[in-house]
Amino acid sequence: MNADLWEAHADWWQREFTDGVDPEYTEQILPIVVEWTSGFDRVLEVGTGEGQVARAIVAENGAQVVGVDPTVNQIVEAVRKGAGPTYARSGAESLPFPDGSFDAVVCCLVFEHIDDVDVALAEVSRVLRPGGRFVFCLNHPLLQTPGSGWIDDQILDPPEQYWRIGPYLTEQAVVEEVEKDVYIRFVHRPLGRYINAMADVGMTIERMLEPAPPAGFIARAPEHTEVATVPRLLTLVARRSA
Repeated sequence: MNADLWEAHADWWQREFTDGVDPEYTEQILPIVVEWTSGFDRVLEVGTGEGQVARAIVAENGAQVVGVDPTVNQIVEAVRKGAGPTYARSGAESLPFPDGSFDAVVCCLVFEHIDDVDVALAEVSRVLRPGGRFVFCLNHPLLQTPGSGWIDDQILDPPEQYWRIGPYLTEQAVVEEVEKDVYIRFVHRPLGRYINAMADVGMTIERMLEPAPPAGFIARAPEHTEVATVPRLLTLVARRSA
């Protein structure tokens, strides 16, 4: 079902989040990924979508980049846009590459849609060379809890606006209507679930980044100023053990 939803809504993703439309990508995700993959020659992007992250790494760092994604409609668009990377159709749980093929692996806003996180992280570790880097961007697990969301409480005196946090420790898959008639499946996990799974496959976390929402996001709606001090993005930078 998850793959079918992404096939059905690939055009929504391409329209709303690529080609400079989304400030969280242009002002935050792309600069972070470019910075932390600098100096690595062979880079794999898992869950490449239509390839905007892969293209940025090629353009800014001159790396040899391969992007994989299970969604046909995304890969077709990535190939059409070209600009340097090569692409293959593949899910994260079974990467079609020999052990140690890449100096760095990048994954942006993907693992919150993957069911078998342990298998997928084991595959990332397998295709990384010893000492290679994993740059792992997520919607922050604290904000992606089931039932979380923006609350404008006009009953209180004075009224309050805040982000409601759901059951953080519950690992749960839900299908959300993220826009009218657009349904996407998310899997919430607490942060420790990811960190421990990475440790189990020989990865050591070297940096954890929780940046404030970028200015372009805050400017989109007045209520966004209320969450200007709450991170929406979490990035883990890890190294594969020798």
